[in-house]
Amino acid sequence: MHITRAILAGVLSALVATGALAADPCADHIPQPKPQNVGRDIVGKDMDAIQEQGHMLFAVYEDYPPYSWEEGGQPRGVDIEIAQIIAEELGVEAHFNFVAAGENLEADLRNNIWKGALIGGRVANVMMRVPYDSAFKCRVEQVVFTGQYAAESIAIAYDKASYPDEKPVPAYFRFDPVAVENDSISDFYLSGFAGGQLAGKVQRFPDMVQAMEALRAGKTTAAMGPRGQLEHGLDAGTDVHQPPLAGFAVSQWTLGVAVNFSYRPLSYAVDDAVNFALQDGRIAAVYERYGLTFQPPER
Repeated sequence: MHITRAILAGVLSALVATGALAADPCADHIPQPKPQNVGRDIVGKDMDAIQEQGHMLFAVYEDYPPYSWEEGGQPRGVDIEIAQIIAEELGVEAHFNFVAAGENLEADLRNNIWKGALIGGRVANVMMRVPYDSAFKCRVEQVVFTGQYAAESIAIAYDKASYPDEKPVPAYFRFDPVAVENDSISDFYLSGFAGGQLAGKVQRFPDMVQAMEALRAGKTTAAMGPRGQLEHGLDAGTDVHQPPLAGFAVSQWTLGVAVNFSYRPLSYAVDDAVNFALQDGRIAAVYERYGLTFQPPER
């Protein structure tokens, strides 16, 4: 399953279940059973153990530029560098476990933070690029959602020669082709827009890398997806903008990290590290190095 859909699926279902504007998003939640008699190798390590071993393990999504990927055997990406900032603040080295996206965010958290996969895999101390939502956090009590370090939003990249005067908005795609990642929230939005009037012009690709390649090659006049991925794929002939998106339930979201609920001191230390790096500009500088717009998080 593609990553953008996986990391937002749980958040979207929580919004539907509880109502985004509810005064108490946890009011109707029934507490879950906590894991019992689970070994240290399953639930992670506390601060003392992490500092004694000299390193900590971060779960990051694989093949997910510009956020996390491997190049020449070396980890690269925005989330990689932010994880390294966190580890440095804690006085240890950052190690990485590149993971595939599961069916939804709950599965990713279960497999990588609080329980572990049924076959293989490793439980990490911290998982990066976790959407924060007050309703969703009630549903996964085994995890502390903290360290909000940025925001992400849906935008539109476009061919400047095709739109010399006005930048494209979804209504334009009744006539002009637009590239999306298959089964992504952008795909769902455009396919259902105006009663399905745009469906014939939506071009679907396995990921946003290929969608942006199609835009640069002139096979489509626009692409829609997370702003960071669009900006990463721009060239001199393309640009990106963020128009209002009528009827889009979740067009912007806050990103943070996940830590096992048994290690709250670790979650506090990680959040402090992120807060310091936000205040002194180190996280904004990471985005700038990758040519991306830094969108501050809601904290």
